[in-house]
Amino acid sequence: MLDVRRLVLLRDLARLGTIAAVAQAHAYTPSAVSQQLAALQREAGTRLLERTGRRVSLTSTATALVQHTEVILAALEAADATVAAARTGLRGSVRIGAFPSAVRTLLPGALVALARDHPALDLMISELDPVDMPAALRSRGLDVALLHDYDTAPTPPDPALDSIALLEETVFLAVPSATADMVVADPVSGARDAQWIIGSPGTLCHAVALHACRMAGFTPTVRHHADDFDAMLALVAAGQGVALIPQLAIARPSPQVRLLPLAMRRRTRVAYRRGAGGHPAVVACVAALRGATTDFLDQS
Repeated sequence: MLDVRRLVLLRDLARLGTIAAVAQAHAYTPSAVSQQLAALQREAGTRLLERTGRRVSLTSTATALVQHTEVILAALEAADATVAAARTGLRGSVRIGAFPSAVRTLLPGALVALARDHPALDLMISELDPVDMPAALRSRGLDVALLHDYDTAPTPPDPALDSIALLEETVFLAVPSATADMVVADPVSGARDAQWIIGSPGTLCHAVALHACRMAGFTPTVRHHADDFDAMLALVAAGQGVALIPQLAIARPSPQVRLLPLAMRRRTRVAYRRGAGGHPAVVACVAALRGATTDFLDQS
């Protein structure tokens, strides 16, 4: 019988690419990861890894095992959900990850509803960039996460995760009111000569801003990096540049900022580990988030 924990290491090697990265993700030493993978290879009785220079790559058998591992992990999640559903009452800890604008707008109402309807749940919130949340879900650092992507730059499906659509929102180009006349029918294209305010490198907002500009035929001149949309709007109001701002992040528009709607949409979904969709805590979180989203939109 193959060891599931070792299969997880193999799965993560396929995803992360190096033993060092797998070791970091699991807080192991590279030597310990190598030893576990060697033991898995002995269990399998066939070669799973091939060395290419200083790196290792997966054989075709190992790649097939990774696919089986995703199925096995989903089945274990479903089994855990079945057991949890058989218990009386909903209790225990639930770790929820969300991006900053959702923490400010959607999560408060959801937390109030969960505390009212399921007082024995111990709810813990982590504010993360969407690029970091899939790994946190896979490693069980989170149980539920609010992820988003953009219709112009969709995120590829993750074989370890399932998700439910929650919200689609308009994305705006925020420009200083004094310079709004320069913007033509296509606001992004019209801002090709502007200074830009975008997210820090490595964040989804950074990647989407660059993608939007390149789709319009130019590379933006980046003047400032900011990861908080309120900070971005303050910089726009101060005449420091233009920025992409999703609807959820606009609480109190400044008269010094003009918001130009784009065809682009930001799409938010509730994600969890594959197989966990029937877990009572996940079901409760999804219901609370849906209700909070409806209430927020009704009040906007």
